[in-house]
Amino acid sequence: MSHPRLHASVAPDKPAVIVAETGEFLSYGDLERSANQGAHLLRRLGLQSGDTIALWLPNIPAYFTLYWAAQRAGLYIAPVATALTAEEAAYILSDSGAQLLVTHEAVKGAADLLASHLPSSVAHAYQLGAGLAGLADWNTAIAQEPATHIADEAPGFHMVYSSGTTGRPKGIRQPLATGAATDPHPLAERMRAAYGMDETSVYLSPAPLYHTAPLAFSTSCHRLGATVVMMQKFDPQRALKTIETYKVTISQMVPTMFVRLLRLPEVIRLGYDISSLKTLIHAAAPCPVDIKHQMIDWLGPILLEYYGGSEGNGATNITSEEWLEKPGSVGRASVGILHICDEDGRELTPGKPGIVYFEGASDFHYHNDPEKTRKSRHPDHANWSTLGDIGYLDTDGYLFLTDRKSFMIISGGVNIYPQEAENALVSHPAVMDAAVIGVPDPEMGEQVKAVVQPVDPKDATPEFAAELMAWCRAKLSPVKCPKSVDFDPDLPRGDNGKLYKRQIRDRYWPARTDT
Repeated sequence: MSHPRLHASVAPDKPAVIVAETGEFLSYGDLERSANQGAHLLRRLGLQSGDTIALWLPNIPAYFTLYWAAQRAGLYIAPVATALTAEEAAYILSDSGAQLLVTHEAVKGAADLLASHLPSSVAHAYQLGAGLAGLADWNTAIAQEPATHIADEAPGFHMVYSSGTTGRPKGIRQPLATGAATDPHPLAERMRAAYGMDETSVYLSPAPLYHTAPLAFSTSCHRLGATVVMMQKFDPQRALKTIETYKVTISQMVPTMFVRLLRLPEVIRLGYDISSLKTLIHAAAPCPVDIKHQMIDWLGPILLEYYGGSEGNGATNITSEEWLEKPGSVGRASVGILHICDEDGRELTPGKPGIVYFEGASDFHYHNDPEKTRKSRHPDHANWSTLGDIGYLDTDGYLFLTDRKSFMIISGGVNIYPQEAENALVSHPAVMDAAVIGVPDPEMGEQVKAVVQPVDPKDATPEFAAELMAWCRAKLSPVKCPKSVDFDPDLPRGDNGKLYKRQIRDRYWPARTDT
């Protein structure tokens, strides 16, 4: 079975979603009923297969009733990050062509959006709750709708927007599936095969649902009949308590969460019974080798890593056992065929870093941006596409990522990828997070600088800066090491683990307009 309706028919009282902080839950039966009612309302409002709705919501159970209503109505579902301003959210609504918005009073920019930024394309707006004056409540609106499924069901899918780490976010629009809305979906089937997900799984989702991986994994869990335990906001100690309380069997995290878990006092970190956890998946951002070693030492070889993007153009996978043999690798191709090419598109031999391309996976495009779509394709092979990452293959076909092309520093004519220095800095026990960027240098063009978030803000001293530079020089070639260190109490990193380097670089390049 590969749809929540099918699981609702055999286990209607089983929790589909549990809120970690409150214990509030949504059963499969309630999910099915609300999703059907929502689909009827969407049709009554005039939305047809291929149209788009937008969700600007915190992590609440109703996120899923809305998702599954739109999915069975054949719609694109555009999640909007709750941290965005009203103006930024309006851009996504307008760009996606969303005809309907559902939001919540807990979203800080919601009132401002409704008052002065709502695009004309949004014909209908609802809220969940009653905190936004003049806006109808979605649950009240669907209450009178039939609980049976609509007659013209069709499969929809999410249309996520890139995190915007190097510029305006872009919508990633994939062709909708054909067939029935309840047909098995390849994404859920891959998760079943790769991670053993099934109806006995209890999945901890610790990140915001507006990010691709939490949304894709959680909804795939519903296709497979698992229970999703959803955190409203990640807290390392709360995560451990949640695993213990709900006997979580599988979770997905990002490396910054690993760092926060490892920085807990050992008496706290080891004080919870998390023996139920059999699989811990990670992706989204590079994991420093030392941090991953510490996680495996603590939890055992239960870490599974994948590399891929919201574009769905390819993926790699690696087990803990493989990773211990190939430290730093993100694995071998599991979806598509890997190629490493130079700037002119020539394929490179093993060991030589270049642009990472996948051949033969999804035919995605960036919504309303044909130029970015064109640049993502290989110059000579239309079915080879890249996410803009740099890496190399070893002789066994394992991929090692070097960095993103857009993050490269050019100092004195030398190309420097900052990921190695960032990994070295984060391995220091007094460092919570780090970014390495290029800053203006009159002689070298750019100079390597580190911006560091210490565990203890009191460590933001010149002495600690000197210690960190020496720490890097002990691990890396001097050309890769920061020549200076600044401190920041909270680096701009998204809940999806991605570092917003553009925001940091803009502090040092005030007149720079490129990204």
